[in-house]
Amino acid sequence: MESRLEYLREYNENIEIIAFDDINKIEPQFIPNTWHELFLEKDSKKRIEFIMSIWKKHVGVELRNTISYLSEFLIDVELLKSNDKYSILYTLKTSDEEEFYYEGGNPLDLFKNKVLEEYWSKIPSSIRKFYENVHNGFFYHVSKAMGLVSLDSVTYFDNDEWGIIEDLEEPLQIDLKTTFGFFKSGMGGYVAIDYNNCKNDNATLWWVNKPPRYDINFWDVVDEWIVIGFQS
Repeated sequence: MESRLEYLREYNENIEIIAFDDINKIEPQFIPNTWHELFLEKDSKKRIEFIMSIWKKHVGVELRNTISYLSEFLIDVELLKSNDKYSILYTLKTSDEEEFYYEGGNPLDLFKNKVLEEYWSKIPSSIRKFYENVHNGFFYHVSKAMGLVSLDSVTYFDNDEWGIIEDLEEPLQIDLKTTFGFFKSGMGGYVAIDYNNCKNDNATLWWVNKPPRYDINFWDVVDEWIVIGFQS
């Protein structure tokens, strides 16, 4: 665990891994009840089964490929703390025995994204279900990307300058004032929701340097891209 912690602290010097014996010292309001139950279990295989059961319950269809990959390559989950915020560290192992890490945020974290909070009820229920019951973001630990970003990091499109708009040959088919990017590739790609046009999880694949793709299914792309990130 020490070598793992040393690696994690290269990207966040304030991070710590909570020992199992200290789980009961955490006040109930700071982490979900399911997390208390999860981290009282000292057997890593049982912890993995437990956390996967949460994923399957809430996004078993939407993120079926992600769940399948995690079920095969996940070797441990541990509780992290950084600046009084808790999250879950997912340790995965590649086929050549190298470890890499993803992080799942705490569903109990308070909203600090005022614009998104105002329109949260307009976001598709499947997305809200993930953030409220599974994780407040799930992303590659090093880059904080290649996954669903935390609510604090969701991109409000009307706040940014998008040079690509000037180069588009066709009219823009989303309204920047009602559009939020929930998935960030780290390479200029976003999976975005215009809450005025999101029936059946309809979304837009948005790029900073090439034309967007409209009328895609949010979860189809997110599920595929997360797995691509795992395999990169």
